[in-house]
Amino acid sequence: MAYSLNIVLIEPEIPQNTGNIARTCAATGARLHLVGPMGFHITDKQVKRAGLDYWDKLDITYYDSTTEFFNKNAGGTFYYFTTKARQAHSDVSYPNGCYLVFGKETKGLPEELLKNNPDYCVRMPMRGIIRSLNLSNSVAIGAYEVLRQWNYPALSQKGQLHDLKW
Repeated sequence: MAYSLNIVLIEPEIPQNTGNIARTCAATGARLHLVGPMGFHITDKQVKRAGLDYWDKLDITYYDSTTEFFNKNAGGTFYYFTTKARQAHSDVSYPNGCYLVFGKETKGLPEELLKNNPDYCVRMPMRGIIRSLNLSNSVAIGAYEVLRQWNYPALSQKGQLHDLKW
């Protein structure tokens, strides 16, 4: 069975975060969905530098608005990552083809979206004195939890030292 994971960034603001997330998507085979308006141009050198040489290995789609994104992906199963959720990201069983949705760095996801989807809101546990994790770290944690549940399909699970064979 072919597995499909979708990473969604709604109105990302920091180009380096988006570049790091693009690299995570390239490494995992996840599809990246960028929803505007964005706080930068995708051609900014900071985005390209953070993503290094992996842009040609990305499956990436751009949307002008949240409305356009949801209209074009109607019927999908969406999980909203937010510090305001009551259930942990690791307490959910993620289905094939799901969408992990993340908000902008300064405000997160719109509260209306969260209120309309309380059963699909998840959070990463953290100490209460911390407001939130960095967006690119949150995406990596979320993506790898889903892939762990799926037993890392199509990912190389063994490394090798250069001068030594195990």
